[in-house]
Amino acid sequence: MFKKLHRQMTIFSALITSGILILMAIASLVIFERGLTRNSYERFLNNGNSCVAYLENQTVLSHKWILEAKQEYKVELRILNNGKRLFFDKLNEESSSNASGENGRKSSVENMMAEAARISREEQGLDVEYTGSISLPKEVYFETADFYACTALIPKGSGVLSLVLVYPLDGLKGQIFHQRILWGGLLLIAVLALVVFSWFFTGKMLRPLEENRKRQTQFIASVSHELRSPLAVILSSVQAIEADPGECRRFLSTIKSEGTRMSRLIGDMLALANADNKSWSIMKSPCELDTLLLETYEKYEPLLREKGISMNVELPDESLSPCRCDGGRISQVLGILLDNGASYVPAGGKIRLGVEEKEKYFRIYVEDNGPGISDENKEAVFQRFYRADSSRKDKQHFGLGLCIAKEIVTLHHGSIRIEDTKGGGTTFVVRLPK
Repeated sequence: MFKKLHRQMTIFSALITSGILILMAIASLVIFERGLTRNSYERFLNNGNSCVAYLENQTVLSHKWILEAKQEYKVELRILNNGKRLFFDKLNEESSSNASGENGRKSSVENMMAEAARISREEQGLDVEYTGSISLPKEVYFETADFYACTALIPKGSGVLSLVLVYPLDGLKGQIFHQRILWGGLLLIAVLALVVFSWFFTGKMLRPLEENRKRQTQFIASVSHELRSPLAVILSSVQAIEADPGECRRFLSTIKSEGTRMSRLIGDMLALANADNKSWSIMKSPCELDTLLLETYEKYEPLLREKGISMNVELPDESLSPCRCDGGRISQVLGILLDNGASYVPAGGKIRLGVEEKEKYFRIYVEDNGPGISDENKEAVFQRFYRADSSRKDKQHFGLGLCIAKEIVTLHHGSIRIEDTKGGGTTFVVRLPK
C-alpha cells in the first residue's frame, strides 16, 4: 500500500512542482524574448536614423561608408539617385554575383528589398521609386516576420535620394532558437531533479507513517497475545469447575488472578491511548521530592527484601527546593522503575534510589547492579510490549511500564534516559525542570 502511495505522491508532487516551474520558465522566456526583440528593433531605429542623417548631410557618398554601414549595422541597403542605382552599387552587385555561395543570399536580399519597397509604397504611402522633387525628407519604419525595414526620400538639389534599409531577422531568430534550446535543456534537467527530489521527499514523509503502521500492527499482535493467554486460562478454569466442582475455590482464585492481570493490561493500554490522544492530564503542585522518595522506599523496600535485593535511599545534605510536578504520577514512575529492577536484578543485588538538585533541573536516579542493558536496547526498552529478555515468561509485566513512565516524564517536560552503572548494571535517570 505504501509503495503505491509513494508512487502516487511522487507523481502528484512532480507534476505540480514541474507545472509551476514550466509556467514560470515559459513566462520568463517570453519576457526575455520580447525584451530581446524590442532592444533589437530600437537598435535598428537608431541605426536607421544615423544612416538617414548621414545621407542628408553629405553631398558625396563614399563607397567605404556604405560597406562600413553594412558591416557595423548588419543591414542591407540600396540607394537610388532619382530612381537610378549608384554606380559602385552596381559594381558591388556584379562582383558579388560572381562569388560562389552568394547567389542564394543575393536572391534573398533582393526579395527582401522588393518586399520592403512594396510595403512602403502600398501600406506606408512612401514610394522609394519617386523621381520628382520634395522639400523635406520623408522616412518610415516598419517590421515584418523576416526583417526590419526603413525607407526614406531625401531631397538632393533638384532631385531626390531614395533609401531602402533592411535588417534581416535570421540572426535574431537563431539567437532566440538557441536560447529556447538552452532553456528547454535546463528545464528538462530541473524537472528530472524535481522528480528525484519528490521521490526522496515523499518517501521521507511516508516513512514515519509506515513505521507507525508497523508499530500499530505489532501493538495489536502483542495485545492479542497478552489477552489470549489469560482468557485461555479463564476458560480452562471454567471448564475444570464444571468437571470437578470440588476444586471450585482453587480455580476461582486462578480466574480472579488472570482477570486482575487483564484489568491491569487494559488500564495500561488506556493510559497510553490517553497519552497518544493528548488527553492525559497532570495536576502540578509543589512537591517535596525527598519526602516522595522516602515514601516510595517504605512502600517497595519490603517487596525487594523478600526477593533478596537490598535497597537504600540517597538524599542530599541540604534541603531540596519544592518541585512543581504531579506527585502521584512521579511516584508511579518510581514504582515502575523499582518494579523493573525487582524483575531483573538477581537475588543479592542492590538498588539505590536518589535525588539531586541542579541549577535548572532535579535529577532522580534508580541505580542497580543487575545484568545491565546493551547500548542498542537502551532506546528500544521504552517501546510498547518490548522486553529486554524475550525468553522471560513473567506474567506480571507486559512491556508497557517503561513506555508509560516515559509518557509521564514527557508530560512534565522532562526526560528519562538509561546510563550504565559503574561496575555493571543499569541506572535510570529522570530529569524534571525546576
